[in-house]
Amino acid sequence: MATQVHPSAIVDAGAQIGDSTRVWHFVHVSAGARIGSGCSLGQGVYVGNDVAIGDNVKIQNNVSVYDAVTLEDDVFCGPSMVFTNVLNPRSAVVRKHEYRRTLVRRGATLGANCTIVCGTTIGRHAFVGAGAVVTHDVPDFALVAGVPARQIGWMSRHGERLALPLAGQGDAVCPATAEAYVLRDGVCRLRDEART
Repeated sequence: MATQVHPSAIVDAGAQIGDSTRVWHFVHVSAGARIGSGCSLGQGVYVGNDVAIGDNVKIQNNVSVYDAVTLEDDVFCGPSMVFTNVLNPRSAVVRKHEYRRTLVRRGATLGANCTIVCGTTIGRHAFVGAGAVVTHDVPDFALVAGVPARQIGWMSRHGERLALPLAGQGDAVCPATAEAYVLRDGVCRLRDEART
């Protein structure tokens, strides 16, 4: 299926957009942006120049993906969530050379109205609750919530909460898919990955 770009959207010359990606109303994609296939950019989304977006990424309405942000495949960005790229911005001080890179790993969910402070990595299939403010790296499969965000549990790839302790050791099964997970020394993995 061909890429669909709404007539009200602005896609600057040079931007790379993959097949079957939908660009909705009032979106602005900057010239240097690289966007994969099967993505959806909701109304009012902005994508900066130094941004890489993988395949099957869903960016809901009113999200700005600023320079120095990378979203791997299957990332979900909830409505009005926020990325930053400078820790101490001032209008009168130019800090473009101080941008800190943010990486959102494959399959992560960023809930509505959450804020991801620059320089952090959100792990694979992690889940950031609505309204959370993330100031530190988030482990794979971790569920974080609050201001500042703190880990409150673990999530499966399917987006179901796992019955695992926050640290230590344990085993759990996703209630939706029956995939098995293993927690060892505070690191959560799929059982099949833990064997390799």
